[in-house]
Amino acid sequence: MTVAKYRPLTFGVTRAVLRDGETGVHYLRADNELPPYPGRLTDRLVHWAKERPEQTLFARRVKNADGSTGDWRHISFAQALDAARRIGQGLLNRGLSAERPVLILSENDLEHALLALGCLYAGVAYCPTSPPYSLISQDFDKLHHVVKTLTPGMVFASDANRYARAMLATVGDDVELVTTEGTVPGRATTSFAALLATEPTPAVDAAMAATGPDTIAKFLFTSGSTKMPKAVINTQRMWCANQQQMAASMPVLAEEPLVLVDWLPWNHTFGGNHNFGMVVYHGGTLYIDDGKPTPALMHETLRNLREIAPTVYFNVPTGFDAIASAMKTDELLRKTLLSRVRMFFYAGAALAQPIWDSLFESAEREVGERIVMGTGLGMTESGPFGIFVTSPDVRAGDLGLPTPGMELKLVDTDGKTEVRYRGPNITPGYWRQPEETRDAFDEEGFFKTGDAVKWIDETDIHLGLKFDGRIAEDFKLATGTFVSVGPLRAKIIAAGAPFIQDVVLTGINLKEVGAMVFPTAAVRKLSGLPAEASMHEVLEHPAVLSHFQTVVNDLAGAATGSANRIARLCLLADAPTIDRGEITDKGSINQRAVLAHRADTVAKLHADELHHILRPR
Repeated sequence: MTVAKYRPLTFGVTRAVLRDGETGVHYLRADNELPPYPGRLTDRLVHWAKERPEQTLFARRVKNADGSTGDWRHISFAQALDAARRIGQGLLNRGLSAERPVLILSENDLEHALLALGCLYAGVAYCPTSPPYSLISQDFDKLHHVVKTLTPGMVFASDANRYARAMLATVGDDVELVTTEGTVPGRATTSFAALLATEPTPAVDAAMAATGPDTIAKFLFTSGSTKMPKAVINTQRMWCANQQQMAASMPVLAEEPLVLVDWLPWNHTFGGNHNFGMVVYHGGTLYIDDGKPTPALMHETLRNLREIAPTVYFNVPTGFDAIASAMKTDELLRKTLLSRVRMFFYAGAALAQPIWDSLFESAEREVGERIVMGTGLGMTESGPFGIFVTSPDVRAGDLGLPTPGMELKLVDTDGKTEVRYRGPNITPGYWRQPEETRDAFDEEGFFKTGDAVKWIDETDIHLGLKFDGRIAEDFKLATGTFVSVGPLRAKIIAAGAPFIQDVVLTGINLKEVGAMVFPTAAVRKLSGLPAEASMHEVLEHPAVLSHFQTVVNDLAGAATGSANRIARLCLLADAPTIDRGEITDKGSINQRAVLAHRADTVAKLHADELHHILRPR
């Protein structure tokens, strides 16, 4: 059988340089130099406002009174620059700074985007924080922590009605509240329109001119697991260097005007640095997608992708799963999405092979060629882009080679190889946490990622690296045998596809490895039960149990020892929650948080006290 060709895509890094250090230490870098980059992202905003003043920078559908969405509202580069100067002047008038930054509580929208640009223009740090901290949390514990860490001088939220309770519970009377709609009961509230109406003066342009590579652009909080989230300092140098690194590794970003359709949250580095920064840096257009890869909101994403054709498309595995499924029968979706997209890109969790196969099948049927699925490795502390694949022949777990300008340090530890980062895209540290900052870097100034890697092919370093799990997630059984969580998780997800969303491994200091499985919505179809059936009823259905029994049997048959043999498995009806830190905003599972919050389930799984525990037969 002839494999379909790929839509042409150039890979910027295909050769690497490896040097040896002391025993068990190696250094890896791209065989490319990093091209020059600007000292601040606002230079790019000013540039494109002159070159392409009428081009759309941001667009979002107008919200109707009934909660539905209508036509697109567009903000051009010229309008964005004018708004940035006006808002920036307003921030300067209030004496805001990194010590008293702007805290943004609400989701992606046009006002959020313009406020961010205003902060960048004036040199005032800002921080978009996770909306669930305000909307889902009952005790506002993490939001209290964010406010205490940052001491903001202004707090913004789109809708006073939705965010008032969180604001009143966490923000002192000395902090100005700004909202797009409504007012906060009992508190003076500034409207976003009033802030936008500020008349700019030469002072705001002087403030922009005074910013530079070391100016703090923003703070982004880590997701947090067993500890409270940390505020990662993001400088202008980090952001600009990383955007140039991305273009060096992914030349497609600079080959034609970018068009993104994107839901990824701006409080996370993938959406907020990687994608938001990308359109500003390259003079692209970002259509803000109010959808999300959830049963309740995925329809909005599909609607947008039927109408707007992106040039590159980013998502998490659950999003690509839903899109792959929809494209099987949705002709308009296939036609629009595949018309000019040059690259797909996923991050955040493992992408099961059946999803890749389905995407390839739809592309081959519609346009006669496959779309390359790109991926790599990065984190909030690296800007986030760090490692990217080197060819279209990508397999699950492949990472590739470091981006130009960033050096990797590969350190052998307890049978694993940790990857560490050093380069201009690496954070200087955590805001107001000197001890945490000190502990995050080694003696040579490399950031300790905690990620483990292996060579894709030990005989050819130019193919790069593949993921080998999170070192902190790995654990020992009572026998002293190490369990490598990342690779085993991927095997279970692949074996149970398309019915496993994610899995958490259990068995720390116990005799056997167990698995707690979060199923996908597809198990409802497998059960054949009506839509109103509860997830508990679905997971107890004989057809579902039979399928997962087969999965357990197959995994046991392929196991080579106790460290990779699933001895017991249970299905979880309750999805992982952001509020408890079990899942991040980008959709990746937090193993340690799930184990901590579901300790009772773990104990019962290993004590044979749960219903329908599945064991190998």
